[in-house]
Amino acid sequence: MSFFCNFQSDKCPGPINGNPLNGLCEKVCVQVKKVFDACMQQSQLTDVVLNLTNLTPSTPTYPLTFISAKSTTAEGTISNLLIEPLSERPNSARVKCDIDIPVSVAYVDAAGVEGVATSTVRVSKDVILNLPTASIMPYRVEGIVSLVSTQGTYTGLNQFTIDCCTSIILKIVMEVEMLLPSYGYAAIPPCQEYTQEVCAGFFELPMYPE
Repeated sequence: MSFFCNFQSDKCPGPINGNPLNGLCEKVCVQVKKVFDACMQQSQLTDVVLNLTNLTPSTPTYPLTFISAKSTTAEGTISNLLIEPLSERPNSARVKCDIDIPVSVAYVDAAGVEGVATSTVRVSKDVILNLPTASIMPYRVEGIVSLVSTQGTYTGLNQFTIDCCTSIILKIVMEVEMLLPSYGYAAIPPCQEYTQEVCAGFFELPMYPE
């Protein structure tokens, strides 16, 4: 069982039925990551070079044939960050950075053996975002990333050149203590064990045919 498996309680997440004020019992202080601004860019990139590392198996038979590539984490690594406030737009700034996206690459070698390797795709971004006003607590820039590719060509020793699709969300975030209305602690239902029910249907059979 879980929150969303017919667990009957008004102390679990889900749609609100009736008066939303019914059951409110306190104001709670929670530590959260507040997003002050965010934007998303989706792009199709061509002729992206993947230099392979950590090949498995470690000694493939060359040449390699590309199968696919996809990002392995939701958060990219930001470098070369430049934040330049815009005088003509209060609380706004030019945010320029490079974002490294770790990827996993699948291929087949010349002997027909499937393999995987790792690589990194670097994407440059230059956008405008709103910044929080000056405070003691610092904000930071985060990059949420996703990459997928099904088209690539082997172009050198342990190297593919690919076309890929990327989605990148840049966010201005800060760790804050925030006051929120609360319905109290959640009621946690017992877990429902997963079973294959190999005898389902068999135990329901009659002892003798009708």
